[in-house]
Amino acid sequence: MDHSFLQNKKLLLVDDEPELLQMVTSILSDDGFGNIVTAVSAKDAVSMFQNEKPDLAILDVMLPDGDGFSLMQQIRAFSDVPVIFLTAKDEAADRLSGLGLGADDYIAKPFLPQELLFRIYAVLRRCYKEDAPFVELDGCTVDFGRAEVRKAGKAIPLTAKEHIFLETLARSEGRIVTVDTLCEALWGDNPFGYENSLNAHVRRIREKIETDPSKPVSLITVKGLGYKLNIRK
Repeated sequence: MDHSFLQNKKLLLVDDEPELLQMVTSILSDDGFGNIVTAVSAKDAVSMFQNEKPDLAILDVMLPDGDGFSLMQQIRAFSDVPVIFLTAKDEAADRLSGLGLGADDYIAKPFLPQELLFRIYAVLRRCYKEDAPFVELDGCTVDFGRAEVRKAGKAIPLTAKEHIFLETLARSEGRIVTVDTLCEALWGDNPFGYENSLNAHVRRIREKIETDPSKPVSLITVKGLGYKLNIRK
């Protein structure tokens, strides 16, 4: 499989163990990733997020000036970039804490290089698509390649999850997509408990694509079933 499109994405590794940073960087570089930045603390990571704007973050749970969960909450104030937790702790409570905050995956140390690569590619494939099309809605255009909505002469950026949500609906070409299917597309194999988060994404997306978000004509709720996207032919 050709991974070159995904390998161009910028990855941020956050861990205070130099040996692990070097090992993960080597694994990724050897597989073809050429745009890797690193941070050794939560403070450094926030700065890297703001300055480097990575496409994917791999966060250690235990950091010298805090923890990965708190760091992710800080990041979510200004970024919806996909996140994978990488940690020595594999307790169920920690896993649920990470996934409950909206993390895209969780990998426990020690790990096999191929497992790490498989998880990274899986998250990148969910969040970023090559040669994605345009779709025309009522009053706006969604450009999946640029992850933005063009409305009234303005470009409005889409977050990674908004991009996935709209693309999942667009692929169904006006048919109803269930809530469970949308949650699985956004949060992977464990979508349970995310319906409130899904509703919040719907509200934000309507603000971006609808002329009147309180009276949606493009992103339609089908009560008791799910959602559909009315695409102009």
